[in-house]
Amino acid sequence: MKKLRILIAKVGLDGHDRGAKSVAVGLRDAGMEVIYTGIRQTAESVVSVAVQEDVDAIGISSLAGAHMTMFPKVMRLLEEKGARDIMVFGGGIIPRDDIVELKKIGVGKLFLPGTKISDVVAYLNEAFPN
Repeated sequence: MKKLRILIAKVGLDGHDRGAKSVAVGLRDAGMEVIYTGIRQTAESVVSVAVQEDVDAIGISSLAGAHMTMFPKVMRLLEEKGARDIMVFGGGIIPRDDIVELKKIGVGKLFLPGTKISDVVAYLNEAFPN
């Protein structure tokens, strides 16, 4: 049985990483392989690591209001690299209207503050059944 490989990323100047770290630990504890990029990453570096590490999905944490810039950029870069098979999901402070727009460009589920880690685990296990 293949372990899911998940990249957890903080793109841009957002330095608030407690949620991202909590998700990373929760996914690891659920048996997934997790790569955490740390704070203040570029979309280019995140996509590069995702391709090099052959991840199944990228989880982006957004708490600083730049989600309508960074998610589309990550999606575009994945397309350019021929890596659209890598699922992108995320979480943070994202208005519901923006969630609708991000889903239109192919972003998966976006989790809001207060989401249980078990909900993220369940979502990924449903998206990647063994």
